[in-house]
Amino acid sequence: MTRPVRSTHPARSTRPVRIGPRAAAALVLVTLIGIAAFGWPLLADRQSGLAHSQDAPWLFAALLPLLVAVVVATIADNGMDAKAVAMLGVLAAVGAALRPLGAGTAGLEPMFFLMVLSGRVLGPGFGFVLGSVTMFASALLTGGVGPWMPFQMLAMGWFSLGAGLLPGPERLRGRAELLMLAAYGFLGSFAYGTVMNLQGWVILQGMGQGISFHPGEPVAANLARFVAYCLATSVGWDLGRAVLTVVLTLALGAILLKALRRATRRAAFDAPVSFAPGTGAEPEPALEKGTNGSGG
Repeated sequence: MTRPVRSTHPARSTRPVRIGPRAAAALVLVTLIGIAAFGWPLLADRQSGLAHSQDAPWLFAALLPLLVAVVVATIADNGMDAKAVAMLGVLAAVGAALRPLGAGTAGLEPMFFLMVLSGRVLGPGFGFVLGSVTMFASALLTGGVGPWMPFQMLAMGWFSLGAGLLPGPERLRGRAELLMLAAYGFLGSFAYGTVMNLQGWVILQGMGQGISFHPGEPVAANLARFVAYCLATSVGWDLGRAVLTVVLTLALGAILLKALRRATRRAAFDAPVSFAPGTGAEPEPALEKGTNGSGG
């Protein structure tokens, strides 16, 4: 009789959860759907109807099963157990609680630095799910449920996924790693704001000839107006988010990275499973008829 034994070899203890083939396929699929959801108005004609409030429910309905598929595929590819899902739940709850502390005030959103560090430690697959679930939970907590919510979930998922794809997860440590994460948080904060601007910009009309979206016009012309729109309306907001992410990453990053890596090491998410002989007593063989003294 054998029983599974999970190895805890230290060489594997601090690696982010890798992306297996099934998880990669699920992430590619959800990313393609997200790109189409954000960008289809740029290719639509004037009579298509551009209200994202109409496509948001369909996007949300497609996003939820795909998030579950990413989790299931990651678990199947890496042999992880319920402890990984439990850690995702805890981090999502913390991120959701952090968001109301700054949301709505000059773009100050402290949850972004947590997503950077968590994506770095947990890896891109679970980072994507963590970002999406955190945004969903925070929307429920703050009453921010609306047609923009599935787009926010996608954008935050991509933000956390990118942190998991940064180079040197096994070798880069200390100040150099914090500087890299801070730089990513700064640039990623602007990227998140830009992507979310695209969701709202296509449904806003009458803002001025130079920054309004014009349905049916060439993509290049509309993209030029979009850049002008971002510069005119959201650079200051995105800058506040980016600066706060950098400050929190540099100030608290070392402590939080150490805590997250210790938790993943003890949980042994990425440890291989082997089989060892069981220690229990072997079952007694059945007595043959006629050997128990009964004379039968």
